Amino acid sequence: MTLANALKGRVWLVTLAALIVLVIVNAYLQSNLFTPRVLKSNLTVFLPLVLIAVGQTYVILAGDIDLSVGAIVALVNVVTVTVIAGIGTEDAAAVLAGILAGLATGVACGLFNGFLVAALRLQPIVATFATGILFSGIALRVLPTAGLPVPAPYWRTYAGGLFALPVVLWIFIAVLIAVGILGARPFLRHLTAVGGHRAAAFQTGLAVTRVRIGGYVLAALFSAVASLCLTGETASGDPLMGGSLALGSVSAVVLGGTALSGGSGSAFGSVLGALVIGMIGNVIFFAGLPFEYQTLVKGVITLAALAGGVVIARR
Repeated sequence: MTLANALKGRVWLVTLAALIVLVIVNAYLQSNLFTPRVLKSNLTVFLPLVLIAVGQTYVILAGDIDLSVGAIVALVNVVTVTVIAGIGTEDAAAVLAGILAGLATGVACGLFNGFLVAALRLQPIVATFATGILFSGIALRVLPTAGLPVPAPYWRTYAGGLFALPVVLWIFIAVLIAVGILGARPFLRHLTAVGGHRAAAFQTGLAVTRVRIGGYVLAALFSAVASLCLTGETASGDPLMGGSLALGSVSAVVLGGTALSGGSGSAFGSVLGALVIGMIGNVIFFAGLPFEYQTLVKGVITLAALAGGVVIARR
């Protein structure tokens, strides 16, 4: 059995191997990597990209793409903090109202993207690039300047623990559970069918428009949760938040073995891809490279990893 045959449908195994290598190198460069404090810190940094990459997977599986996820993160952030500040109290009810408003904003953005792409048949890359600009403009209108703080109970809860485990770890576990549940549902097979051969999926009776809109709603919902995590991390509102997350999520999805053309891949692979991107940043930082070269080297390594994944997937 050739390597290509062994890895057929399991390209994420290559990503897992790369992640293990990066962890080993990082552990060599950073002796305290496996201490609880450092592990929690790394997971806190990696978690938003993990969430957005998972959501992006469901869009790409259907043969689409969403370049507005970073702008959705910013819009959800400013809506959340503005609603909490507007209520004027720091109790749990105000925080809950802000969180619900943020999640509702994310879902509305996903429905809008899905309507433009699936119902009006606009090109996904152009439509979501445009809506990203629109969402960014709305975010700046809601909160023109960064710095509006969130109540202490919000960020303390996010930075704290629950049943002896960090809250960020519980969120990560919840993401994996959600990926498993969605993976067992017919909806995932419908997304894959639509991305694999849209005309054939339509001829078999699948509600192609509804399936594609559902993918965009999922992407926006995961982006909204990522925004709530970033809000807990930064403890403030920022209308410019999340600018680089869109392309980072696409890179994570491809690293995880999902084809950009749609029809094959898994959200679990995207989780691994996001962790790989995070670990690449760690390795470069602790290798002590000059600051002016760090971004360049990270780009080269990420590009090499993407190229390797694509070659194996094609074989």
